[in-house]
Amino acid sequence: MRKAAIIYRRELGAYLKSPTGYIVSAAVLLIQGILFYTQALGPRGGARLSGEVLSHFFMWASGPTAVGALVLSLRLVAQERQTGSLVLLNTSPVREAEVVAGKFFAAFTFLAGATLLSFYLPMLILVNGKISLAHVVAGYSGLLLFGAACLAIGMFATAVAPDQLIAAVVGGILTAALYFAYYLAKEMSPPLRGVFEGIAIWHKHYWPFMRGIVHLQHVVYYLAIIYFFLVLATKTLEARRWR
Repeated sequence: MRKAAIIYRRELGAYLKSPTGYIVSAAVLLIQGILFYTQALGPRGGARLSGEVLSHFFMWASGPTAVGALVLSLRLVAQERQTGSLVLLNTSPVREAEVVAGKFFAAFTFLAGATLLSFYLPMLILVNGKISLAHVVAGYSGLLLFGAACLAIGMFATAVAPDQLIAAVVGGILTAALYFAYYLAKEMSPPLRGVFEGIAIWHKHYWPFMRGIVHLQHVVYYLAIIYFFLVLATKTLEARRWR
């Protein structure tokens, strides 16, 4: 754990010193703000109740968060491979699981900070309406779990890809496949319909959060996705070390 903590501090420091992290955060916040006004609160908001506006905010905020998570994940392994610093990491007495854990939690800490900076947007609803704190907490919990799942997918993509461009493509394809699995399920009959609905990353598992409802099964789903892709990333790095 001590070695993972060292890698965590190193990676988090790299995010805080690099302009890329701030550019990604600014872009995510800008797009979330635009979508919040145009799709949730503004003219298209119509006569929605405050709770409905808040639900729409969390719905539209998930897209920029997913893209931001994938972009932040690109530097985790692929960039080190391109710069040659991954060789130094591979020859050091650090286990791959510690490398993956340190890098993932550093990226998640940065992503969580950027996500929570949008807190002022739900508070704007209070100007002319009333929202529940529990709804806000549930929505942000879902947004952070969804972002962490996308980050874990990106972590695996950056471990398996030779460079950042291919990592972006692989991460995007995997995330899109898990997103569109819900629509594929609509064309299928039971029991496959239930299987594809169950693995879909957004609709069935994210919707309750954005409505202010927290179910343990959806929390477990996102934790399972995170664990699955982090294990895949660890196994990929282990295989590459002994080539």
